[in-house]
Amino acid sequence: MVAELAPAQVADWAEQMRADGLTPYVLDVREDWEREAAHVEQQAAAQGFVLLTEPMSRLGAALDRLPDDPDTPLACLCHHGVRSYHVAHFLHQQGHDAIWNITGGIDAWATVDPAIPRY
Repeated sequence: MVAELAPAQVADWAEQMRADGLTPYVLDVREDWEREAAHVEQQAAAQGFVLLTEPMSRLGAALDRLPDDPDTPLACLCHHGVRSYHVAHFLHQQGHDAIWNITGGIDAWATVDPAIPRY
């Protein structure tokens, strides 16, 4: 099952995962130009999650770059939450059990964190 994660909850989610001895990952499935417009590298460093970037359009070829352990916490991110929702469900079907979708995507995250520009 894919759980929903609000942008305002990402820091607490990452902290809880680390407290449980797990490494939290955020998979940004936006296209390169989108990540250039609004990125979360600083948030990853500040909030303690590992940022993976792979556009949805190239995800199939990059599945081997994802964590091997199906219990590794992985939250998917896109612009508005639709592509990440589909990717999260796809990864769940591939056997990943600890999957979240960041609802509202980077657009919603920008309303919580003014350091992230909206596009």
